[in-house]
Amino acid sequence: MSRKDADQLNKQENMQPEESMEEMTVTLDLDDGTSVNCAIVTILTVRNQDYIVLLPLEEDGENQDGYVWFYRYHENENDPNEEPVLEYIEDDEEFEIVADAFDEYLDNAEFDELMDEE
Repeated sequence: MSRKDADQLNKQENMQPEESMEEMTVTLDLDDGTSVNCAIVTILTVRNQDYIVLLPLEEDGENQDGYVWFYRYHENENDPNEEPVLEYIEDDEEFEIVADAFDEYLDNAEFDELMDEE
């Protein structure tokens, strides 16, 4: 994903949960008036900060390129009904730390799948 694409996604105004039988999704409403439906892959905690990993979906509900997007993720613990806040990760070092944590998450998920098959 290019930096321009990431910058555009950062300009979301709203995050709304949607019902899905297979996976939980959210719709990101962007500043330019477009919306992107994304599957929630996971929420990671890295250095006491939560990050959400989103998989952008095409109109058919699929993702052909496999790119994911990382955002800082904040929930209001005092009001569980309040929508979570997503923040763009501008710092390259922070982004790399989150990407590494996601790689580790994937490695563990693959290991768990292998163990379940045996």
